[in-house]
Amino acid sequence: MGKVAVGAAVVCAAAVCAAAALVVRHRMISSRKWSRAIAILKEFEEKSGTPLAKLRQVADAMDVEMHAGLASEGGSKLNMLISFVDNLPTGDEEGLYYALDLGGTNFRVLRVHLGGKDKGVIGQEFAEVSIPPQLMTGTSEALFDFIASALAKFVAAEPEGFHPPPGRQRELGFTFSFPVRQTSISSGTLIKWTKGFNIEDTVGEDVVGELTKSMEKIGLDMRIAALVNDTIGTLAGGRFYNQDVIAAVILGTGTNAAYVERAHAIPKWHGLIPKSGDMVINMEWGNFRSSYLSLTEYDLALDAESLNPGEQIFEKLISGMYLGEIVRRALLKMAEEADFFGDTVPPKLKVPFILRTPDMSAMHHDTTSDLKVVGNKLKDILEISNTSLKMRKIVVALCDIVATRGARLAAAGILGILKKLGRDTVKVGEKQKSVIALDGGLFEHYAKFRECLESTLKELLGEEAAETIVIEHANDGSGIGAALLAASHSQYLGVEES
Repeated sequence: MGKVAVGAAVVCAAAVCAAAALVVRHRMISSRKWSRAIAILKEFEEKSGTPLAKLRQVADAMDVEMHAGLASEGGSKLNMLISFVDNLPTGDEEGLYYALDLGGTNFRVLRVHLGGKDKGVIGQEFAEVSIPPQLMTGTSEALFDFIASALAKFVAAEPEGFHPPPGRQRELGFTFSFPVRQTSISSGTLIKWTKGFNIEDTVGEDVVGELTKSMEKIGLDMRIAALVNDTIGTLAGGRFYNQDVIAAVILGTGTNAAYVERAHAIPKWHGLIPKSGDMVINMEWGNFRSSYLSLTEYDLALDAESLNPGEQIFEKLISGMYLGEIVRRALLKMAEEADFFGDTVPPKLKVPFILRTPDMSAMHHDTTSDLKVVGNKLKDILEISNTSLKMRKIVVALCDIVATRGARLAAAGILGILKKLGRDTVKVGEKQKSVIALDGGLFEHYAKFRECLESTLKELLGEEAAETIVIEHANDGSGIGAALLAASHSQYLGVEES
């Protein structure tokens, strides 16, 4: 063999060796990066852990905060607002009642026909009205005039059979889902606007008075019998169908809870004890905070960058607005520290709130063998293509960690309410049922979240007590519930029909 051939062979061999070394190095780097991604996942799982002992501590802390919030204004992170609702529906309510549900850029007007014990809700009609953007930042008068005219139009279009008897006013339940300081069952002053509204001259005013002025101006003879928020509406709707309902929880974009308390157990209540002996409390539990909550670096960063740092911590862990965002933040760390999606971080992954909870739910529920739904979601939302099956499995694992923690903490919150009411254990000779009415898109549509919440509550209660607690889906509580509360606070209660 000539010198040239030998030289070429040596060069070739060296090239093969170098290529082999590169492959080995690449595999080592890939392996190291993969190990880093797995380490990030494991650390997240560990920090998000919700063992039963910790959940019991969360429930105990909720119970303590509830007592403190009932004792004095500002005594707790939980506002424990007195709703002035002391009469919940009995199921006997009859007649026609109206509801107005205002909580965002649209509002709904409802007419509900109640048929008493035997017939329940005989029928309901509603109209949805979009609020022109300029009215959301205009004057109080302009907004309430617009709402009153929509109510009048709704009433004008109804058949003759729906007209009230002579001398009798129509009665309305007003669901107003903005922060209000309630002063009676049918009055409350606006603390502040949220959700894109900013009408300065309404702040500090009685919203019932504002709407009543607008109705009187156009000759609409209608009395606002009850002012409520959506959680209390859900409680009322649940109670109408089932007298064992003691509390309501909303798990949707946000979260809140309300429950029936004994009036004598509210030290900050200085009014007369109502005949019923009861008072519904709006907990505003989204603002609950405890050192026992499993906060991770992602939660702390999300909170710090939010519009309300240090507030609504419980809500940021368990509600639909935030779950998908927590998954995105964990994926971003993997992309930055472990090149999880390749050498560059996908630009879309840096966009806050781009990954919504319904998308997270769809990935979490993917049952295809190659996790096709996960692949499609990553491609469509984050513009990440060519993901491997093992990468998709990691994404599903992240969804599972976030949803499981949220559901288990929500269950611990419910246990806190049951503890406060002494319904977390079974007393000798008692088998009293306690029903919790649940509503909200997260509970309704995220099956794995719902199933985890229900099974965790059973675990926490133990077999015997779990048999006495029922979780019931109360759909559209806030609309029908407001009409029902108008009925149970009607000025005509006890007055015979003429």
